[in-house]
Amino acid sequence: MPNINEIVKTRHSVRRYKDDLIPDNIVFFLKEKLAKINSDTNLNFQLILNDKETFSAYKLHYGKIYNCANYIALIGNKQSKNLDELVGYYGEKIVLEIQKLGLNTCWVGAGYSRKKLNIKLNRGERLVCVIALGYGTYPGKERPSKTYEEVSVTSKAPDWYSRGIEYALLAPTSMNRQNFKFELHENNVVSLKVGIGPFAKVDFGIVKYHFELGAGIQNFKWK
Repeated sequence: MPNINEIVKTRHSVRRYKDDLIPDNIVFFLKEKLAKINSDTNLNFQLILNDKETFSAYKLHYGKIYNCANYIALIGNKQSKNLDELVGYYGEKIVLEIQKLGLNTCWVGAGYSRKKLNIKLNRGERLVCVIALGYGTYPGKERPSKTYEEVSVTSKAPDWYSRGIEYALLAPTSMNRQNFKFELHENNVVSLKVGIGPFAKVDFGIVKYHFELGAGIQNFKWK
């Protein structure tokens, strides 16, 4: 099985999928992972399989997912002030786990029909977005990226910080804007700021998780 460094570098968004079913052992593994996340965070991530309506019913071309019948609905308590950040953080965690298993994924903010979703939304909960998953017809492709200097206030930094920035630049973000900025402060304290937008806080969580993977959480503290 590939290591996390390989996974982060080779994982790309995929929007076209094959008809291949996900094997039972992988389904069981994913359900266990989601149950652990839900238990630890009070989120309500749900794995939905063999739903051919949710993506196919979406009429617009832009952002459309093709021939995908599986997804993870990212749901949580709408009163939670950091719900979107948690969704981004733990959603990306499961995305990389899925990539390890040889499947493909795509974060989907709008390219699906909410009316067709086969989910259970409890009172007081909110659906933030979904993650399409399955066996892609292609592995995805590398997207244009900003540079270190464009996303970091700090120029000269230790290796762990630079590696964290490298991993952050590989993180998926809404519209691939990479609208975030890091700064290293005294005593190895790191701050992260993101721009504004419908999924900016989700991006915050995704990028935060990537930075931790690259930098090593033992090497710094968040501001």
